[in-house]
Amino acid sequence: MKLQKLPHDPGKLIDFFEEGLPALGALCERTWHDRLQVVAEGAAAKLWHADGTLVDAEIHFPPAGDTTPREAGREVFPGCPLTFRLAEALWPQTLVLDRVCIQTFENVKPPTVEVAEKLWSAQRPGTLRWKMEAPMTPGWHFSVLVLARCEIQAIDQHWSLHRLAVSLPDGDLDESLAGSLDFAQAQTEGPQVSDWPVPDLAQWAPLIRRALEADLAADLEPIRTRQQNYLRRELERIDSYFKNYERELQERLERQHQRNTKFTIRERLAAAKAEHERRRHDQVQRHEIRIKPHLDALLLIAEPAWQTRVSFFHKNETHNQPARFVPRSRRWIVLRSG
Repeated sequence: MKLQKLPHDPGKLIDFFEEGLPALGALCERTWHDRLQVVAEGAAAKLWHADGTLVDAEIHFPPAGDTTPREAGREVFPGCPLTFRLAEALWPQTLVLDRVCIQTFENVKPPTVEVAEKLWSAQRPGTLRWKMEAPMTPGWHFSVLVLARCEIQAIDQHWSLHRLAVSLPDGDLDESLAGSLDFAQAQTEGPQVSDWPVPDLAQWAPLIRRALEADLAADLEPIRTRQQNYLRRELERIDSYFKNYERELQERLERQHQRNTKFTIRERLAAAKAEHERRRHDQVQRHEIRIKPHLDALLLIAEPAWQTRVSFFHKNETHNQPARFVPRSRRWIVLRSG
């Protein structure tokens, strides 16, 4: 799910700077309700200078509707680079994986065989001869929750924050878990999880990437359309110019009779074709869309589930494999092929 951006609030931003800069070693004093005097060196000064030299500046926090010219080093406005740099400087450099077990609901009974089969058929149409081979036993379903900042570099730069819940081991995007996590409660009593999956970022990376691509699809569609329109216009302009230029050289070549002049024109014609291809390739590169994700937090979530083994006929093949039923989302998870 894509998290909504906070509205620009100079009061909250000045509080953020007043608390964040001293954490990096700077001295701050609020000289006015919208101004902050800062003396910084070292890590805090790197927000302004890469070498960390001494900074003595007064930062202004103008309201969102102010249309006066901006000074990026001394004013904090929507999209200000100082805000991004301060947030990144305060964020831990090492990505930490936390674990949490969602509180178990009392008196949760497994679904009946009829209900389980109906839910399986709705999730996997075309299934025939479905049968539960073993009774349902209590177990756990695991998901990895990812908090990711996404930078989309195109004609304009776009930033977005995403909270993704990726089901393990199938890698499906669990929108309901990501959306309801604010209301979930961690388990403090009851059965403990003993079979936590071993963290494997190499195995999780493709799943997270696929989930992020699915969550970004709606944002990328208008950006891709605009990029394609701009690229088409530039390519048409380049093609039109070189088409006329090459036609003019070809006409000169046909009118000439001197060998040296013809050789020179042929060289210019070959150079024009090479330059034509180079210009086209350059425009394609200029209009590429680059996506840079930044993973800020990882959380491994365990929640109650029911485990069993099922057999069924699907796509001309008979399957017999363990499966897991998640009561919260009322969906089946296939653990591995049988």
